[in-house]
Amino acid sequence: MRLGSGAFAASCVAIEVLGVAIFLRGFFPAPVRSSSRTEHRAEPPAPEPAAGARSNWTKLPPPLFNKVVIVLIDALRDDFVFGSKGVKYMPYTSYLVEKGASHSFVAEAKPPTVTMPRIKALMTGSLPGFVDVIRNLNSPALLEDSVIRQAKAAGKRVIFYGDETWVKLFPKHFVEYDGTTSFFVSDYTEVDDNVTRHLDTVLKRGDWDMLILHYLGLDHIGHISGPNSPLIGRKLSEMDSILMKIHTSLLSKERETLSPSLLVLCGDHGMSETGSHGASSTEEVSTPLILISSSFERRPGDIRHPKRVQQTDLAATLAIGLGLPIPKDSVGSLLFPVVEGKPVREQLRFLHLNTVQLSKLLQENMPSYEKDPGFEQFKMAEKLHGNWVKLHLEENRSDILLSLGTKVLRQYLGALKTLSLSLSTQVAQYDIYSMAVGTVVVLEVLTLLLLSTPQALRRGADLEVPLRSPVFSLLFYLVFLVLSAIHVIVCTSATNSCYLCSLPWLVAGGLMVLVSALLCAIVSTLTRTVIESTLLRKNAALPSSRWSEMDLLLMLGTAGHVLSLGASSFVEEEHQTWYFLVNTLCLALSQETCRSCFPGDDSKPQHSVHMLQDSAVYRAPILHRAGHASPSSEALGGHTRWAILASPWLVLACCRLLRSLNQTGVQGAHRPDLGLWLTSSDHKVELSGLAALSLLVIFLLVQRGCSLVSRAALALGLLGVFCYRAAIGNVLFPWQPGNKGFSKGIIEARFVYVFVLGILFTGTKDLLKSQVIAADFKIKTVGLWEIYSGLVLLAALLLRPHNLPVLAFSLLIQTVMTKFIWKPLRHDAAEITVMHYWFGQAFFYFQGNSNNIATIDISAGFVGLDTYMEIPATFLTVFGTYVGPVLWASHLAHFLSSEASSGPALSRACFCYALICSVPVATYLILVTSLRYHLFIWSVFSPKLLYEGMHLLITAALCALFTAADQNNRAGPIQRWTLEMGGS
Repeated sequence: MRLGSGAFAASCVAIEVLGVAIFLRGFFPAPVRSSSRTEHRAEPPAPEPAAGARSNWTKLPPPLFNKVVIVLIDALRDDFVFGSKGVKYMPYTSYLVEKGASHSFVAEAKPPTVTMPRIKALMTGSLPGFVDVIRNLNSPALLEDSVIRQAKAAGKRVIFYGDETWVKLFPKHFVEYDGTTSFFVSDYTEVDDNVTRHLDTVLKRGDWDMLILHYLGLDHIGHISGPNSPLIGRKLSEMDSILMKIHTSLLSKERETLSPSLLVLCGDHGMSETGSHGASSTEEVSTPLILISSSFERRPGDIRHPKRVQQTDLAATLAIGLGLPIPKDSVGSLLFPVVEGKPVREQLRFLHLNTVQLSKLLQENMPSYEKDPGFEQFKMAEKLHGNWVKLHLEENRSDILLSLGTKVLRQYLGALKTLSLSLSTQVAQYDIYSMAVGTVVVLEVLTLLLLSTPQALRRGADLEVPLRSPVFSLLFYLVFLVLSAIHVIVCTSATNSCYLCSLPWLVAGGLMVLVSALLCAIVSTLTRTVIESTLLRKNAALPSSRWSEMDLLLMLGTAGHVLSLGASSFVEEEHQTWYFLVNTLCLALSQETCRSCFPGDDSKPQHSVHMLQDSAVYRAPILHRAGHASPSSEALGGHTRWAILASPWLVLACCRLLRSLNQTGVQGAHRPDLGLWLTSSDHKVELSGLAALSLLVIFLLVQRGCSLVSRAALALGLLGVFCYRAAIGNVLFPWQPGNKGFSKGIIEARFVYVFVLGILFTGTKDLLKSQVIAADFKIKTVGLWEIYSGLVLLAALLLRPHNLPVLAFSLLIQTVMTKFIWKPLRHDAAEITVMHYWFGQAFFYFQGNSNNIATIDISAGFVGLDTYMEIPATFLTVFGTYVGPVLWASHLAHFLSSEASSGPALSRACFCYALICSVPVATYLILVTSLRYHLFIWSVFSPKLLYEGMHLLITAALCALFTAADQNNRAGPIQRWTLEMGGS
């Protein structure tokens, strides 16, 4: 089957996306779960241990608290309460922490530090999987056992106001609720007012047992302007007044009922120094946990420093406080200070219930549980507990009873800590079978791409895809039978659940057919390659060939980046790798420009690579280099020559300036940068001027290839971008007073969207028209440029104002490279593609991104939206994150189309782009599999894996764009500039 190299590459990347999806499903482990179903009748509580005489305490102890109020402040960092900001903005809370009847803790939230997994951890006590980051945008109903489920089963009335994620996780669990959209980050007032407006009414009523309030405003302020914004202090003061209102109301009710209540102040996650969250920095994982109750005794002068605990400990504590069974999947331990004021027997009873629950969970998830140190400690503590109960029932009041009780308490606390740690480590239970199948699919596709490279990069840019022969070969059926046998063996013998085993046999069989067909295609391609190589060596007239210096640089640089992915430090600081590669590329280009402009007498033309095409040797389109292979130096005017010489240094200077705009990574993220200086409230005038200048530069660089109508639309759209930023308060108009109220900018943003859609529609229309009028390639060129300009306008709208210079510099570098480097030096399509890929990756980090989930700017997904809409928000967030790679790939499509009438340059570029993206993905899958027990697997390697998967998905979309733009040219004549190069 004859197929264009672009279409072949796009198909290969699509299959790779499937392989990576299977790998991700197996890599992110299933959390520790109890085997008993939650819908079954509740099990009776474990009886109190007894030695000799039997204890009659077989029921759950009575509740410690009559009512429980949970105030969850989204993105509440521990230093917002326990630090200087807490003292300044939250005086009432600080008083309760320092002198009131309270217990304070710093609760550690495990990554991923996003809302939905943290709510699950708080209410179930379990450790959600890392893949919950993706599910966070559309939270499904929670089927696990939880405090709320147990409260409903016990007949308790639960009321909720706040983030609607709770309503999605716990449908039909609340007797009264009012959910607010959590993803509209531009709003930090109404989301909290919608919660507070219910307070006065519900606090006066006594028909509830549990009240949950989830405030979102603080998190939204962090996303908009960071943790140092003056809005943070005002929001903390607002939360402090709300906490005081709730506490005073509870105290007044306690005087009437004479039963204590519990007020819990906590955060689901923290906030990074950039205002985001999702990763594992100290600021993101450290949250305050304050338990306030009149039942807590505190002596005068008793100074308590917040102890560090796990966020999962709250579920067990709430369950015991409400007299409920501990959730079956909880890996947390009781916060002992809550019960230390109770009699010793009750303390031991509470600790025993907690250790019994943890030991059962350990038995169900660890085959060799008896050898676990925590289980051994539990058995010893239970035995000592039985002896203590025997002495207690005998009414022994000697010092032996007191010392034995203290010993049992210490033994239980040690067992709780060890059991909780053992269960937490059990989270790393990987589905190796799914990981292996996904890796095999990706490696097979990569091998097929590598073997097809000689054919795909030849003149016609098409290749013979071995499709029929593998499917009807004996090898195909043998491999299919072997894979089927392996599948049956794995699915019948695996102790842990496998995702592929849960699929229908028809789907699993289709996957095995795909793996078998890819293997047979590899064998067929390899055989043909060996035969052609043999014929090539027999041709004595074939001259020797070697790589050019630029080819070696691009190949070694790409290989070096791939190898660096095996080290956690290089993954954290990957931006340094791309900065180094781009700078090295500029230096190499400066050497080429010198050779081109000042050829010496001893300069020799570099050899061109030769390939086999239809059993005939031809010269591949390696572009002109130094010496007589380049345009004659006399033909270059004086100004043009100096512009060519200066262009690599100009690009190098631009890259150096961009490095100072946004500090990223881990080691240098805390350092001051220009972006931090510009976004401070004291420099809004400077930011406004820089944003206006950047938008002007963007217009001047983009409008040159647009039609008159699109040019006007672009100008109005960029003006609308500035108006949008002024409306939400990021920048100022010269005539705008500084104290003017700000809006959400919805009208202004939608005004820009109209022009974005109009420009994209015009470009798409021209592109489709070029598919009909194949002879007029100018229509296709104009269409691609207008699509590119529409994406630029959309990027200008979504990027933060201080990142507009990144977009302007990107366009400037593209213009300089096109006019003074790629065209005069005449690099081939493969080299130009790799250069575009390098610059696209560098600009991904120039805008402040990293391999840390916390750097994702989710506010970009809600520009112009007044309600949360999942699909548009997801698209805008992804595009805003990957602006650099997408714009550079789009520019590549236009550049190669503009340089040829109908040649296969785009097909070759698509193939090269797919290949250079596939190599790091395939390598990283192998590295992550081998490093799955690494200390930083969840904090460093897993987020990078998600980034690689998303980047591959975007690559598939870009390859589809390349293929669509070059569809009518698959078998067309050779492009003009290729003919010119070949003739040279």
